[in-house]
Amino acid sequence: MTAKTTGIYFDGASAIPQEIELIFDAEKSALDIKTVNNQYTWAIDLVGLETKSKSFYLEYGSDPIQNIKITDSDFVKRIKDLKKTKGNLSWYHKLMDMGIKAHILFTVFIFAIIGLGYFYAVPWIAEKAVVVIPEDYDSDLGETVVEQNMLFNDIDTRKTKALNLFAKELKLKNSKKLKFTVVNSPIVNAYALPDGNIVVFSGILNTMKDYDELVGLIGHEVAHVNHRHSMKMMCRNLSGYIFVSAILEDANAVMATIGDNVNNLQSLSFSRKFEHEADAEGFEIIALNKTNPIGMSNLFKRLQDKEFVSIPEFLSSHPVTTDRINYINKLIKKNPFEFKENAKLKKLFLEIKN
Repeated sequence: MTAKTTGIYFDGASAIPQEIELIFDAEKSALDIKTVNNQYTWAIDLVGLETKSKSFYLEYGSDPIQNIKITDSDFVKRIKDLKKTKGNLSWYHKLMDMGIKAHILFTVFIFAIIGLGYFYAVPWIAEKAVVVIPEDYDSDLGETVVEQNMLFNDIDTRKTKALNLFAKELKLKNSKKLKFTVVNSPIVNAYALPDGNIVVFSGILNTMKDYDELVGLIGHEVAHVNHRHSMKMMCRNLSGYIFVSAILEDANAVMATIGDNVNNLQSLSFSRKFEHEADAEGFEIIALNKTNPIGMSNLFKRLQDKEFVSIPEFLSSHPVTTDRINYINKLIKKNPFEFKENAKLKKLFLEIKN
C-alpha cells in the first residue's frame, strides 16, 4: 500500500528549503523522497515524528539532521499506524493517539503522583536530611530562640532553680546538657528546644497534683530533645527547600533555611509518630526512676479535661487524645514496674508549686 503527499524538505546542510514529493510504501516500510534533482529513501523505523501546531515534522539522520514539514494528517497517520504495528512508536505518540479521555486520566495520574510525593515522600526525605546537620547547630538554634524570647517572658527564678534541682534527681537518658526554665504564665504549655533548653509555663505546673506527673512531663520533653524531634519537624515543614538542598548536598543551605525560621521552633506541632515516641520514652524514664507511671496518665487526663473549657497551648502543640491516654494505660498494664515515694522529689515539687 502506497500514499503520496507533498512537503518542505530541509537537508540540514543549507538553509534553503526544497519542495518535495513523498511516497509512503508500507511494504518496504520506507518513505521515498523526490526533490528536483535527487531521490532519497528513509526507513520508517528511523523516522522521528513531532507535531507543532497544525504541521507535522519528520526527522531523520544525525549528521546532518534532516527534516520534512508536511500538513497531511492522513499521511502522518499511515506512518504512525505502521510504526505502532512494528512496535517502535514512541511513548509520546502512543499517548497522543489515545484520545482525550486517556489524556485526562494520564494528567490526573501525574498530578496524583506529584501530590503524594510532595505531601508524603518529600517531607519524609527532608526529615531524614537532619543527619547532614551537625548536632552543634542544634545548640546555636536553641540559644538564639532563648536570647530572642526569654527577654520578653517573666522568668520565675525561684521555681526555675527548684525545677533544675528536681530534674537533676532524675535519670533522664539525656544526650545533651539540660536546662529548665519556668515562665510565669497561665498558658498550659511546655516545649523543648534542640539544644536541651526546656521551657515550662506555670500554667501547666498549676494543673499538676503530684510530682510523678512532673516526672512524666520532663521525660516526655527530654525525649523530644534526645530524638531531635524539633529539628526533624522543622525540616518536614520546610521540606521543599530542605529536599532540594539535601539533594545538592548543600548542608549550609539547609542550615541557613532552618536559621531563617528559628522562631518557629517554640511553636512546632509534632507529628503523631513523634508524640508516640516521646510518650513511650517518657514512660521508660518514669519506670527507670521508680516513679508511679499513673502520674503521666493523670496529667494527660487533666489536660484533656481542660480542652472542654478552652484549647490550651499545650494541646495545640502536644494534642492529648484518648488514644494517647489509652496507650499509656496499656503500657502500665503490660509492663511490671516498681515505685516508691521519693521524699526529695516531693519536697522540690511542693517548692515548684508554691
